[in-house]
Amino acid sequence: MNEQFLVSVKKQFLYYKSLAEKSFDQIEENQLFVQTNDDTNSIATIVKHMSGNMLSRWTDIFNTDGEKPWRMRDAEFENNLETKEQMLLTWNKGWSCFLETLNSLQASDLERIIYIRNEGHTVMDAINRQLAHYSYHVGQIVFYSKQLKTSTWNSLSIPKNNSNEYNSKKFAQEKSIKHFTNNELK
Repeated sequence: MNEQFLVSVKKQFLYYKSLAEKSFDQIEENQLFVQTNDDTNSIATIVKHMSGNMLSRWTDIFNTDGEKPWRMRDAEFENNLETKEQMLLTWNKGWSCFLETLNSLQASDLERIIYIRNEGHTVMDAINRQLAHYSYHVGQIVFYSKQLKTSTWNSLSIPKNNSNEYNSKKFAQEKSIKHFTNNELK
C-alpha cells in the first residue's frame, strides 16, 4: 500500500508541475512578472515562494526541521527575478530538491516522523501537506495565466463545452485500473 502511495503522489506532483509549465509557455515573458495589486503575487513570485518552500522542506528531512534557519520566507514574496530564464532556474532548483528527496524515499519511511516548525508529521502527512500546498499554488499560476493571456488559451483539462465528447470516449473504453495522469490531457 505505501509503495502504491509513493508511485501515485510522484505522478500527481509531476502532473501539477507540468500544468504550471504549460501555463508558463502560453503567456508572454513580461506577464510572468505582472502583479495586479499590492495584495497579489506575480507568477514569478509564486514560483520563488514554491521553490523556497521546497528547498527548506525537503533538504535533509530526517535530520533538520523543514523550516530551515537559512530560509527567508518573507523575502520570497519580494520578487527579484527579472527574466523567464531566472524564474525557470529557480523553479527547477526547488523541484529538483523536492523530487530527489521524494524519489529517495522507501515505503518504510512514510511512517517516520519529521518536523516542520517543531510540529511532528509522518512523512506521509508531510507529503500530503505539500501536495495540497503545491497544487494550490499551481492553481493560482494557471488561473493567473488564463487571466493574462491575450489570445486563445489552450486548455489544460477538458476544454469548455467538451465534457460530453470526452466522457463518451472514456465510457467507450473497457474499464481499467490506471493512474489518471497516464491519460494526461494534452
